[in-house]
Amino acid sequence: MDNQNSELKPDFTTFFILIRRLVSAGLTRTAIRAFYDMGIFLGNEIFQSRFSFCFCYLLDTLCKYGFVKVAVEVFNKEKYRVEADAKLYIVLIYGWCKVERIEMGKRFLGEMLERRIEPNIVTYNVLLNGICRRASLHPEGRFERVIKEAEKVFDEMRDRGLEPDVTSYSILLHVYSRAHKPQLCLDKLGMMKEKGIWPSVATYTSVVKYLSSCGTMEDAEELLNEMVHSGVSPTAETYNCFFKEYRGRNDVEGAMKFYRRMKEDDSLLSPNMHTYNILLWMFLKLGKMGLAWEIWDDMNASGIGPDLDAYTMLVHELCDRRKWRQACELFMEMIEKGFLPKKVTFETLYRGLIQADMLKTWRRLKKKLEEELITFGSEFKEYHLKPYKR
Repeated sequence: MDNQNSELKPDFTTFFILIRRLVSAGLTRTAIRAFYDMGIFLGNEIFQSRFSFCFCYLLDTLCKYGFVKVAVEVFNKEKYRVEADAKLYIVLIYGWCKVERIEMGKRFLGEMLERRIEPNIVTYNVLLNGICRRASLHPEGRFERVIKEAEKVFDEMRDRGLEPDVTSYSILLHVYSRAHKPQLCLDKLGMMKEKGIWPSVATYTSVVKYLSSCGTMEDAEELLNEMVHSGVSPTAETYNCFFKEYRGRNDVEGAMKFYRRMKEDDSLLSPNMHTYNILLWMFLKLGKMGLAWEIWDDMNASGIGPDLDAYTMLVHELCDRRKWRQACELFMEMIEKGFLPKKVTFETLYRGLIQADMLKTWRRLKKKLEEELITFGSEFKEYHLKPYKR
């Protein structure tokens, strides 16, 4: 910017990046100065034409990084210069909710109404999210208090002619999940559908995740079936909720049954890389090498893997079982595919080969590694390639 001879000139994006980086580093005053200096570099006329948009960005960035007091200070300074709208107030309400100052959020909602700025559904959802997501729910009395506060927001929305949407109900469902109330969660989901508000993928996934973690797998599977039949396509994350629970229970049979159902049923999504890694980790941990190799073969056949984590898990397991040849083959395959092994993987294999008296294998591996040194550059310099002395 200081180089006047440079053909490159800053634009709005340049300043937005600069402001975000300064705020993230805690240099809020410098960020505010950079905001007001935009007119010098971009031209005052251009800056003034987009002042409201840039001002909203500044406040939003300050609030997202927790500097809501600074944002309010700047807002109060400019509130009569800028035409305040619902978006500006939403940013500030969000900021107060983020730092758990719900009363201040409500106060700004009141100020909106005083200035005759009509709140929209997003305004109420931001406040509702602040009330519900960050509140402590234990002991029982606190949970009831949070629900009453949330219901008051719902009533106020209806009084203003706004009907709660799928996001509003999803926030409330999250509270029931956090408070370990599976039946209330399902009842509220049913009520939501009765009102003609159909759950989104995120809503279904959230409830499925909660029901799975509570151990009510039958309800979770029933909800998954309902999701598919109603035309809402589950994501890989939805399925992974089941696999994580099977992994936690060490339920190999349940995991494989669900996995095979995913493969065979065309209406269900195919497993993703995370799914394969969950199953691979589970089977390796339980010593089910046959099933682990089945998952490995399917992963390769699918074309989406394996990734670094999958290679690392399998190489370590083969080293633990002293299957050095297979471990070396996979290690080299990993490098040839462009994955730089973790240092601990390299050292585990290195020590194992030397102690197993497989010096020839180690020398071949070392030679191959040195050939690949150019691919990975300086990252390999930290690896110990010198002869091991016992």
